[in-house]
Amino acid sequence: MQNKEDRLAITHLGEEQSKYMNAVVPPVFMNSLHVFDSLESYASHQEDQAYVYGRAANPTVHILEEKAAALEKGAAAIAFSSGMAAASAAILAVCRAGSHVICMRDVYQPVKNILNRYFIPKMGITVSYWDGIDLNRLEDLIQDNTDMILLESPATFVFTVTDIAGAARVAKAHGIKTYIDNTFCTPLFQKPLTMGIDIVMHTLSKYIGGHSDIIGGILVVQDEELGKLIRETIRELFGGILGPMEAWLGIRGLRTMHLRVEQHQQTAMEVADYLEHHPKVERVYYTGLASHPQAELIKRQQSGHTGLMSFVLKGDPEKAVKAVNSLNVFEIGCSWGGFESLALCPLIHYKKEELEFLNLNGHDSGLIRIHCGLEGADVLIGDLEQALEKI
Repeated sequence: MQNKEDRLAITHLGEEQSKYMNAVVPPVFMNSLHVFDSLESYASHQEDQAYVYGRAANPTVHILEEKAAALEKGAAAIAFSSGMAAASAAILAVCRAGSHVICMRDVYQPVKNILNRYFIPKMGITVSYWDGIDLNRLEDLIQDNTDMILLESPATFVFTVTDIAGAARVAKAHGIKTYIDNTFCTPLFQKPLTMGIDIVMHTLSKYIGGHSDIIGGILVVQDEELGKLIRETIRELFGGILGPMEAWLGIRGLRTMHLRVEQHQQTAMEVADYLEHHPKVERVYYTGLASHPQAELIKRQQSGHTGLMSFVLKGDPEKAVKAVNSLNVFEIGCSWGGFESLALCPLIHYKKEELEFLNLNGHDSGLIRIHCGLEGADVLIGDLEQALEKI
């Protein structure tokens, strides 16, 4: 059961029904422009924090932002047109030409791509990669020009968990800003700002949206000045604001998120237990299992586990391809967090060096990542059973 403050935030916070004819659901403010009663009121709009133009702010988007800020125990939230727009904005807000960044090696691959393809060649940023576990090594990687540490916990593909409070302490001791992708846990199961993190990111297409029908991202910060910089300089001038319809769908998704993630977790626990005891499965990576090597840390900083996991079969990695292609209920797709169950072999074409970078071996190229949707554990276990019988 989620706490009262979270449940009230996702259901009612930020919604002023008297402003829109007492409608129980706020409207979608599709307008691009807001007008004023006088030139004087227009001239003072910044002081009054009035809505002016849709690229800078939108009432529907603002409701979503208020809810997200409250859920993460933050001072401000800023919504973007995609998760990558949000992640890139965080880096742009903190880093400058010549900055050094420490990046957890198994953060979301597109984040590493934008570091390699844009920030390194265009801004002269340098990057050191960290395993996310050894805090002494994190300390050793810090340079005089280190401005940011990029984290994700838990992180796919093998769901490494970082000591969030420990990493934040190291960073603060050196005046370094920290960023974490908290999409897996949602703000219901993990609140990194309360552990000292500076910037938290969520991809709205996952559990917040929950219906596989929106693209969006959101940043939540504790420092109001940092939030103002991200909102008024990075988002407004780069133009990456979330659309009002997507924001409305995000609000709709939030209303049932606490119910959905509990069901995802319950189903995933049963599926993970089934896989862990299956004779054809070598190992299962799921933060809800007592066998997870970081189980004690997980208990300290997470209150839940949601529906994403991965597992490795015994024998030839190519067996994984046959198993996934034999699934009927699980569909093949790269995202997760929606109502549907998904499966993928994300590492099957990885080269030896790429696997070694992630601290994996050649056998792990057959890793199968699955998302347990809302079809029910009995249905999903039955689908896995018939697929595994074919290998």
